[in-house]
Amino acid sequence: RIGSATSLSSAVINSRLQELVRLFKERTEKVKEKLIDSDVTSDDESPVASPAAAPVPAPGGEVERDKPSGDDHYCEMLCCTFKYRPWLDRLKSYQFPSSIDPLTNLMYVLWLFFVVMAWNWNCWLIPVRWAFPYQTPANMHYWLLVDYLCDLIYLLDILIFQTRLQFVQGGDIITDKKAMKENYLRSQRFKMDVLCLLPLDFFYFKVGVNPLLRLPRCLKYMAFFEFNIRLEAILTKAYIYRVIRTTAYLLYSLHVNSCLYYWASAYEGLGSTTWVYDGEGNSYIRCYYWAVKTLITIGGLPDPKTLFEIVFQLLNYFTGVFAFSVMIGQMRDVVGAATAGQTYYRSCMDSTIKYMNFYKIPRTVQNRVKTWYEYTWHSQGMLDESELLVQLPDKMRLDIAIDVNYNIVSRVPLFQGCDRQMIFDMLKRLRSVVYLPNDYVCKKGEIGREMYIIQAGQVQVLGGPDSKSVLVTLKAGSVFGEISLLAAGGGNRRTANVVAHGFANLFILEKKDLNEILVHYPESQKLLRKKAKKMLKSNNKPEDEKGGPGDPLILAPKADTPKLFKAALAATGRTGGKGPLGRLRWRLKELKAMQE
Repeated sequence: RIGSATSLSSAVINSRLQELVRLFKERTEKVKEKLIDSDVTSDDESPVASPAAAPVPAPGGEVERDKPSGDDHYCEMLCCTFKYRPWLDRLKSYQFPSSIDPLTNLMYVLWLFFVVMAWNWNCWLIPVRWAFPYQTPANMHYWLLVDYLCDLIYLLDILIFQTRLQFVQGGDIITDKKAMKENYLRSQRFKMDVLCLLPLDFFYFKVGVNPLLRLPRCLKYMAFFEFNIRLEAILTKAYIYRVIRTTAYLLYSLHVNSCLYYWASAYEGLGSTTWVYDGEGNSYIRCYYWAVKTLITIGGLPDPKTLFEIVFQLLNYFTGVFAFSVMIGQMRDVVGAATAGQTYYRSCMDSTIKYMNFYKIPRTVQNRVKTWYEYTWHSQGMLDESELLVQLPDKMRLDIAIDVNYNIVSRVPLFQGCDRQMIFDMLKRLRSVVYLPNDYVCKKGEIGREMYIIQAGQVQVLGGPDSKSVLVTLKAGSVFGEISLLAAGGGNRRTANVVAHGFANLFILEKKDLNEILVHYPESQKLLRKKAKKMLKSNNKPEDEKGGPGDPLILAPKADTPKLFKAALAATGRTGGKGPLGRLRWRLKELKAMQE
């Protein structure tokens, strides 16, 4: 009985020790994966929330009820349901920034819009009020109200915004209030801003309300050009705004010329000759029509009679030729810049077609090449994405690659748990390729040197006796060919045909690129090889698809234990596991556990 009790306790202790060894091994593997990839989530259970304390009875003996949901409850945390603060309270609590980044701050772009609107008011309406009889004593207060509102916008721009603009000095971004203010006071823009606000309005008391006294307000042209630069930087189709701006230049030149023509007509006397404006109809529309005919030099105008009219007409003709040549040149540049990509695409296609015709390429191949050009251009807006990013610094290229490709690559089971920096290095090596319908991505028996990630479209895996049966259809986000990247001996052979089902955009990672990256990440290399081995085992390929004797394997298969040796070990196990065979059996168990 004592021996049986001892053997029973030994068995319990032995099983407990084996359980502890197993737990320690699992814990070691988890810690190892955590060290390799810090983003691996822990398997520890989350702490259980403590039960809520019971509500304390009120002095009257009743339990205090929850407050109705309609009560005002402003909470900045996400732990409870809360009502948004009224916009007026949020406006009161808003703090104006101490420094403004002029390159990225959209609020500053919006403010520049209001400044430019005030500038346009002065540029367009000062000539009209000076030449045409639209400013009268009856509506004088309306004109002055808008004038001084524009002056207020100018003043706020000087005092609040321009003195808070960040600037770069010696490679550093300066955000100090005093330094930003001194930088603005030393700039050329400050001098122009002061000139445009010269208080010439005091002369109204002596000469009357003359709009020409507000002509210095047009000197705030720097805000207009800065607004153009900032707006074009945030627009997706900036060329549309450039066309509108060039058209506005043309309309403004015609606007000024129409004002000058009415002034010349008034100077000569309305209707005094056949050349001047006769005073009938809408004065601005009639004078604008005359300005258009003069600047475009289309003819059909009455001949000038006096010397003043002749000189004025000659100046108009010369100005029209110069102005329209400049406008046409600007419009050509704008349209050329907008269609530069399309022009490059057409030139590439024309050169390719010329090459194929010279070598008498079959018509079917030519049609497929043309289709590839058309789809590639319309799907991604360029023929080669690398040409767009080649001028960017390496860090910016990495940031763009992370935003575009990281979500796809991070879902690949083979790369989960690897070093994050290794994934970032790999993203920069991905190459985008477009496949046409029924194009072979890879064929059975080929040496695999690439991994494919489906960005858009579908591919079909073909198999069967005739290699035409659809085994599976892979959609966007799927990965295939990843084990080929880790096989030793030059790559393993493809086991099936993969064909594009429709148009397919794929990311390709070549084996040589991955090998260059893994040199710097030995731990990730070990993890990848281990995962590749498990994936090969889980695939459970048939014998005829495992490849010939020359096919490379990640790890050579181990020979099975002889059956007679297994029977001897089993016999020793039934006798209590004592003796040399029993110890050998225990040693084999330990080796097997370590390999798993």
